[in-house]
Amino acid sequence: MDIISLFFIFIAVELFESNWQKSTTLYGLLANNYKIFTSNIFVYFLLNLSFIYSIFLVIYLDNKSFWLLSIVVIKFFDISFKLNLMTKMKNQIPLEEILPNIKMTPLFRYMNVLIYPLTFLYAVEYIIF
Repeated sequence: MDIISLFFIFIAVELFESNWQKSTTLYGLLANNYKIFTSNIFVYFLLNLSFIYSIFLVIYLDNKSFWLLSIVVIKFFDISFKLNLMTKMKNQIPLEEILPNIKMTPLFRYMNVLIYPLTFLYAVEYIIF
């Protein structure tokens, strides 16, 4: 499969992930994650498809560059942070004690659709700055 096809699949996966978590605030985003997390943890991991796809890209392309591995690491920390917050939510710890409720603007919500796929193109040396 060529790099451009993988790039567009990456964009589609990021759009999917952004849309199932879609909310106007950070607390709403966490509530959407929590709803899936409490119903089935395996479905929650499957819905974080961009993490799985990033690992697939590393293996499929046999590319262990800093940029591609940094995508995987950042996505791992993102999921870990959300799991930590959802565990605290499950233990009835108010989110107000942990972090502020940030308004999620469309730019903030879909920034991952630009950042990760473009970093992927840079990782496979399709674009060079």
